[in-house]
Amino acid sequence: MKQQRLYVNYLSSLICTIVVSLIIFGLERPVSGLDLPEILQKGELRHLGVPYANFVTGSGDGLDVDLIKFFAQHLGVRYRYVKSSWEEVLADLTGKKVRPRGDEVEVLEEVPIKGDIVANGLTILAWREKVADFSAPVFPTQVWLIARADSSLKPIKPGGRLDRDINAVKALLRGRQVLGKLNTCLDPCLFHLGKEGAKVLSFEGKLNELAPAVIKGKAELTLLDVPDALIALEKWPGKIKVIGPISPRQEVGCAFAKTSPQLREAFNRFFEGIKQDGTYLALVRKYYPSALRHFPEFFKEGTGK
Repeated sequence: MKQQRLYVNYLSSLICTIVVSLIIFGLERPVSGLDLPEILQKGELRHLGVPYANFVTGSGDGLDVDLIKFFAQHLGVRYRYVKSSWEEVLADLTGKKVRPRGDEVEVLEEVPIKGDIVANGLTILAWREKVADFSAPVFPTQVWLIARADSSLKPIKPGGRLDRDINAVKALLRGRQVLGKLNTCLDPCLFHLGKEGAKVLSFEGKLNELAPAVIKGKAELTLLDVPDALIALEKWPGKIKVIGPISPRQEVGCAFAKTSPQLREAFNRFFEGIKQDGTYLALVRKYYPSALRHFPEFFKEGTGK
């Protein structure tokens, strides 16, 4: 009888251990990203964002913050902002942490999913499209070379052909220090700047801190994308100057997990609607008024003009 009780106690303890382990495993294991029906049922849309330029200001507003709030309102669900980082934001969306390898990616590990949509001025790049699906383009961009105002480099004179302008800028880089940030749209590897003779420096701070780093003398030059450059020129007038383009023109989009096709389709329909009724153009004028001058062709078609 005593042995039987010991066996029953042992068996009960073993079952409890297995159950607890399964619960913990289930909590830690990533799940598929939510699609539109699940979000409607849950009644909440989780916006993954990184404070950056005027897309996500960090003060509760920004072009992308307002855009996703309007989308949540359109769906009839609550809006919730989930702060992330450039290093983690796609992993927070997809449940897969990856490392870019040129235009390909290497999956490192699975992690918990924290949000439903990424919107923070995310440039559409080939390697990112391997991980997530993007919306229709929501903003134009380009990578520019930025210098301190006292740099001996002078802005190039546009020659009418973008490829020649890019080559003219790259020709100025030999022996010059250029700041960039790995695994972002400002990764110097994307533009082969080392092969041009530039002394490439990997910046460890935040993207928003690149322009101040140059002003403070961390390097003579930095890469900035257009939205951040426009904000920096307004914020620090007379401190920096644009030398010229480093990349072709690019586009920014909102990112969705590949398991959320209906959510992406719903966003694209919503976005087309607010372009037509003028809501989107009003947001652009609010947060990036000078973008209309730099990229008139992008904003001309289908934006209520």
